[in-house]
Amino acid sequence: MMLSLDFLAIPLLTAAGLMFVSLLAGMLSVRLGFSFLLVFLVAGMLLGEDGPGGVVFDDFRLAFWVGNVALAVILLDGGLRTRHSTFRTGLKPALWLATLGVVLSAGLTGAAAHLLLGLDWPLALLLGAIVGSTDAAAVFSLLKTSGVRLNERVAATLEIESGLNDPMAVYLTLALIGWALQSGTPEAGLDAWTALTSLALQFGWGVAVGGLLGRGFAGVLRHVTLMTRPSGGVRALWLVSAGLSVFGLSTWLGGSGFLAVYVFGVVVGNKVPQSVTPVLSAMDGYAWLAQACMFLLLGLLMTPTEALRTLWPALGVSAALMLVARPLAVWLCLRPLRFSPREIAFIAWVGLRGAVPIVLAVFPLMAGLEDAKTFFNVAVVVVLTSLLLQGSTIPWSARQARVALPDEQDSAQVRAVYGDFEVPGHTRMADLAAFYGWPSAGLGEQSVATWLTQALGRPPVEGDQAPLDSAELSVRQMQGDAIARVGIRLLDAGD
Repeated sequence: MMLSLDFLAIPLLTAAGLMFVSLLAGMLSVRLGFSFLLVFLVAGMLLGEDGPGGVVFDDFRLAFWVGNVALAVILLDGGLRTRHSTFRTGLKPALWLATLGVVLSAGLTGAAAHLLLGLDWPLALLLGAIVGSTDAAAVFSLLKTSGVRLNERVAATLEIESGLNDPMAVYLTLALIGWALQSGTPEAGLDAWTALTSLALQFGWGVAVGGLLGRGFAGVLRHVTLMTRPSGGVRALWLVSAGLSVFGLSTWLGGSGFLAVYVFGVVVGNKVPQSVTPVLSAMDGYAWLAQACMFLLLGLLMTPTEALRTLWPALGVSAALMLVARPLAVWLCLRPLRFSPREIAFIAWVGLRGAVPIVLAVFPLMAGLEDAKTFFNVAVVVVLTSLLLQGSTIPWSARQARVALPDEQDSAQVRAVYGDFEVPGHTRMADLAAFYGWPSAGLGEQSVATWLTQALGRPPVEGDQAPLDSAELSVRQMQGDAIARVGIRLLDAGD
């Protein structure tokens, strides 16, 4: 009598086959303009109890654990690819969006949830906090696969924001769960001092643990690479294990594990780029595997028939978030920093929601809040609409907002953006004005690069534009922090 291994073969065949089909469908979906991640979420739903698969899965603790580990790997990969130079233009606006922006988005979305779902204010604001932050998995992957090269200011702001805003979202979610649990007691309310202390610990420990361990690991990685020259796969696996250790330590100390692992990745990636760059392809594979497993599992948790009960109010909450809360929050945070209206509109639209809201929606279920499944169902609807509408329109919206840089090989596109003429940045502005017949009053001896920087009123990046009389001057090429070449596009009456 032979031992039957069906208990191993059938689940393995099902899981591997589902992953194979989902990956194939995901690669094809990119060509059709749909989000890669959306395919995995839908595949998980089809495997679930309401789909053809019929699998009943309700282990929220396992999903929460897998979701946190996967997000840590994704943030590590994103941090390793973030260059210090991008912080010149992206850190300040990203910090505002990751703090005040999340609070404003959560508050406005909570007001919509109060009106549309009839939730009490503590629960409505809790729902706003759950869906209020952008998602690193969605932002990193969709910006990478969109095929669009964004200007540095916009790309850096979106990527750094998605890496930094998780601590605020987690903090708000936990604080509001506490408020909701106490709402029936006489002493109900939020202790402001405790709330501020908790927030400071989240950010403080996250930055400290990620930064200090990142510097230490970078030194060790440099020496180990020189001494043993490990293969790229081994080095990547070592990086992942180190990142997960940092995530766990920061969380244990009361800090933000998400922030810590992102900072760790940034520090290591910039301290020892010669050791990290060769393993980025392997890290990319780990990040995609993490995303695939996470979205499949989260889709498996979803019960579409339950979600249909609150579908229309949930779509209303999603619309309020995408069309009111996020745009208003982005405008209030970025307009004082001299972002152009087109940049603000694009950043507001690409406020992608992904795994983070679904993972945060597990918190109320684990805390035992009444009707907690509603939060999960609404979060899934918000994520689906965000990936379907926002994620699939990134290339189109980037072109409409004129934040996409032209392909250097496409001369017609280059001329359309930068014009037919270009000059070195050190060219005297007075000479240029005399040649083209522009007003020369007050130009003095300043260079065209200096004039353009002053006209912009912010650190310049490639693609920035400023009008001058009958022309438009643009940053054609940067050299470090300075403008190296300036494009000149002569405007006609139609422009």
